[in-house]
Amino acid sequence: MEIYDIIPQQYYPKTKLVKANSTFFEVLKISQEADLKYPMIAKPDMGLRGTAVKKIDSPDDLKVYSEKADFDYVIQDMIPFANEVGIFYVRYPNEKQGRITGIVAKEFLIINGDGVSTIENLIKNNPRFEMQLSVLKQEYGSKLQEILTKGESVNLVPYGNHARGAKFIDGTNWITPKLTKTINEMCLQIPGFYFGRLDVMYNSFEELERGENFLLVELNGASSEPTHIYDPKHSLFFAWKELARHIKYMFEISMINHKNGIPFLTKKVGFEQLKLDAAMKKKIVNF
Repeated sequence: MEIYDIIPQQYYPKTKLVKANSTFFEVLKISQEADLKYPMIAKPDMGLRGTAVKKIDSPDDLKVYSEKADFDYVIQDMIPFANEVGIFYVRYPNEKQGRITGIVAKEFLIINGDGVSTIENLIKNNPRFEMQLSVLKQEYGSKLQEILTKGESVNLVPYGNHARGAKFIDGTNWITPKLTKTINEMCLQIPGFYFGRLDVMYNSFEELERGENFLLVELNGASSEPTHIYDPKHSLFFAWKELARHIKYMFEISMINHKNGIPFLTKKVGFEQLKLDAAMKKKIVNF
């Protein structure tokens, strides 16, 4: 939530923080006062590769989530756009303009009905989708035995997360001067942001280039990965090379920031953050 708070509001969906162990009535009040609409998204304030991210379709769903969550989380309007990309952005502190260093497009876990097969059988027909079957059974239960009409499409996991079944496609060739200008205009308004990945949902690429009809799902900082490396066409050596390139960017940006008076993290604070991170991961995974 601290990251959302430094982003101009027009770039991300309406979002509210819920503290751990808040009662359902407190959560309901927060959502109503913020005028959040169903369906909405609930997700941990400290993310972990899509774990515990849930689509909330009703007050009953919100009640179940609030009663299970023993960690801080956010609730936010569901973004209405169908497409998602991850855009990696780098700007050195002494530069007035940054650049896009990679784009990943995301194919969601979408099944198409044939009028005969159950949802479960349609999932089993795709080896990538089948890897998510046990999780989908927990989430959808008996709904997986329903038969979709011919041509009917269902997005079973409406979040572009690799660990939740989305396929990542390298879209770095989509980088254009027009898109770079749009992303720069946004990122220059975010204080202290020089390195990271913007997960963006959008309507059409042409509109995204023009800065129209798009919203940030989230902004990821120093722990970001250039996720275009996960395109199945790429080799392990390509991934290593891209990771090394981006770690070098981060190091050089950090050194410039330090010379400009920003102190390094102390060992004490660093270890405290690691302990907090480990504790939060345990809670989120157990969810």
